[in-house]
Amino acid sequence: MSAMEVVADLRSSTSAGLDHAEADRRLANDGPNALLTHGVTWSDVLLRQIRNPLLGLLMAAAAISTATGGRADTGIILVIVLLSIGLGFVNEYRSEQAVAALHNAIRHSALVTRQGASKRVDVVDLVRGDIVHIGVGDVVPADLRLIDSQDLECDESVLTGESLPAEKTTTIGSTSCALMGSVVRSGSGRGVVVATAKDTTFGKIANRLGESAPPTAFQIGLAEFSSLLVKVAFALCVAIFVINAVFKQSLLEALLFSLAIAIGITPQLLPAIVTVSLSTGARRLARQRVVVKRLVTIEDLGNIEVLFTDKTGTLTEGKVSYLAGLDADSQPCPDLLALGLLCSEVVVEGEKVVGGNALDVAVWDAALLESLTTEGNQRLAAVPFDHERRVSSVLIRRSDALRMITKGAPESVLSRCVDVPEGATSTLQSLYAHGARVIAIATREMHEARDIHAADEVQLTFEGFLTFADPPKTDAGIALERLARLGICVKVITGDSGVVAEKVCDELGLAAGKTISGDELSVMTNKELRGVIAHTRVFARVSPEQKSRVIMAQRSTDVDVAFLGDGVNDAIALHDADVGISVQGASEVARDAADIVLLEKDLGVLADGVVEGRQIFANTMKYVLMATSSNFGNMFSAAGASVFLSFLPMLPGQILLNNLLYDMSQIAIPTDNVDEEQLKRPSAWDIGFIRRFMATFGPISSIFDFATFGIMIWVLRVGHDEFRSAWFMESLCTQTLVIFVIRTRRIPFWKSRPGTPMLISTLTCAGIAIALPFSPISSLLGFHSLPLEWLGILGLLVVIYLVLCEIGKALFYRMTNRDSRNNQPVTVSRKRPNFEHKVHSRAFRFSVARPRRRETAG
Repeated sequence: MSAMEVVADLRSSTSAGLDHAEADRRLANDGPNALLTHGVTWSDVLLRQIRNPLLGLLMAAAAISTATGGRADTGIILVIVLLSIGLGFVNEYRSEQAVAALHNAIRHSALVTRQGASKRVDVVDLVRGDIVHIGVGDVVPADLRLIDSQDLECDESVLTGESLPAEKTTTIGSTSCALMGSVVRSGSGRGVVVATAKDTTFGKIANRLGESAPPTAFQIGLAEFSSLLVKVAFALCVAIFVINAVFKQSLLEALLFSLAIAIGITPQLLPAIVTVSLSTGARRLARQRVVVKRLVTIEDLGNIEVLFTDKTGTLTEGKVSYLAGLDADSQPCPDLLALGLLCSEVVVEGEKVVGGNALDVAVWDAALLESLTTEGNQRLAAVPFDHERRVSSVLIRRSDALRMITKGAPESVLSRCVDVPEGATSTLQSLYAHGARVIAIATREMHEARDIHAADEVQLTFEGFLTFADPPKTDAGIALERLARLGICVKVITGDSGVVAEKVCDELGLAAGKTISGDELSVMTNKELRGVIAHTRVFARVSPEQKSRVIMAQRSTDVDVAFLGDGVNDAIALHDADVGISVQGASEVARDAADIVLLEKDLGVLADGVVEGRQIFANTMKYVLMATSSNFGNMFSAAGASVFLSFLPMLPGQILLNNLLYDMSQIAIPTDNVDEEQLKRPSAWDIGFIRRFMATFGPISSIFDFATFGIMIWVLRVGHDEFRSAWFMESLCTQTLVIFVIRTRRIPFWKSRPGTPMLISTLTCAGIAIALPFSPISSLLGFHSLPLEWLGILGLLVVIYLVLCEIGKALFYRMTNRDSRNNQPVTVSRKRPNFEHKVHSRAFRFSVARPRRRETAG
């Protein structure tokens, strides 16, 4: 069908589009133009909790306990199951709500003609029959039948895998379709929406493929840690079962006891601790107007060591204002503003600009102040801007004269001119040295009215420069200083002049370094680039591919890299960075490629995010180290005691109760304070470190357990129930109170102040452990009251234990620091599979997910 036939069939109009009432009616009928929504349903979250394999293990233990008459154990197990489900449900549901709220903060809009007026509309509200305008950098928001096309080319690799952009026309056939998910690489166009959401080509493919996200370094570390625990738990469980089944207890008792040991060594609240930490961090960042598209990205943000950022809006105010038009000799030339206005690509409704780049908007605003108009000039054809040519052109008729006006990056325009005035280059360098942003204007007389193309942009006559101001941000220097204190090196990667970027860097106090231009970069080998990148501060006039190359070269030096960009030419680099960061006002393809979206472009907020990521990792590691050392020590003690005692050292239900109370005391860890020195550098998972920590502090815990056994048997000569009560109290008190030693590297530990919630939860848990054997329900739990002198002995044991752990901590970290100085860090392969395209978030958006590299183990 022809374009006009399609528009008529959809009961729309090329000039007026749909009216608002009809658009609302169609939206109600067809639903939103969204492939995926981030809604939260309590039933889905609850189902995920019930599917937990650990709960299956607990239910199996409950069934066995019931069959053998252990009703008290069954009751304890069921309480643990309900509490585990409840805690997991509450925390995950809150986390899901936080993610949904964050995603809803990211808005995509499209320029649409409705009721005869151009306006911005949220892409989820697009309907069939809407007339949509598309330009460079736009992600096509729905399937369109093109009505107008000006040198339009779309990157359809998300659909076809083809890397070269596809040319688009209005001629009947496949070239007249602009498909959802494709990216406008050059030119501009206008089309009528023929399909939305799951009815689009992209939607059908996405529906078949589903959505998956690659694991981050944080998730890889968690998986490795879980694997370590499974191996330890399995070996311990099998050994205990065999020993007790063969030499001591009945088969059922041995099975219950070994199951309790396996469950006891498992840090059951690790998923909840991680979820609470990440969702709490996401909510804190959301209050600072930072949207985290995946919660685990917060921890990755804490690991960055090098930040590449563009200049405009990050280091500068981003509010571009027009200064003056200057000729080759730096003399004022008022006529240049009119030429710039004729060649601008802004979209205007009334006197309000609703679309266009910052420089064109500044030209429009300046022309409005000077009452300049384009009256008397007829625009016949245009060649839109693209990032390869770095220029745009229009063909203008005025009276009987035809003239092509070309404007763009000065170097690109000057290279297309003939007889460039001698003073042009020196004037340009002087403008750059004063920090001005500059675009050049050139013209060419034409002899016939026709379409113009990039090939016509030759033999131009230089007219002059349009100059603009974009001053450095007043607070950018403070943010750069703070990032430096966090151990993050900031580098500028820009399409602007290197001289301008250097001046901005100098004014903000950014550390000195080399400046490399795109031309210099193009003749460098990858090896040469890696050799100079550490000493380079600015990369100027670089292409999109060169940005990506710089990012990859920096990553090859074994550092984590973040990239902050907002243009369509930044998308590849955003994909390739460890953490891609964009802003709300960025091009859609940049926002989709990013892991984190800033609702305000502010490096200070990024510094907050880095600190948040490092706090989350530090608090997660506190729980991991606590759980592995204390749990391993206690369960090893139980296994050892079961070998030489004639009775079980602790009943299965008591082991599970011990583990439950311990986990409850640790639920406040995400709110704990983190020592300032731990925030000064990034941290990473090191399974070898965790294993050594477990092997060091686990035996210390076991020593005190065996000391308790000796006192109970040979000094106090207690019975079975009293023995279990005493060990329950000692085990839980030492296991929980040692958090104050482990949570900090400071010596003594009281130099580091814990968070109030964690202090209260830990002391409360220790108090419950002491009170339970003396409570009315002690017999129900298999406990028995103890002689009062035991409380004095318990207090002495706890104090000695904490002192010994403090000594062990000092020796352990001294050895660890010495080893890290003497040994080279072991790096793990960074092989990256091909990009995986996926559909992402409430509104349609496309992004390219990439696997993260594994962290260094040193």
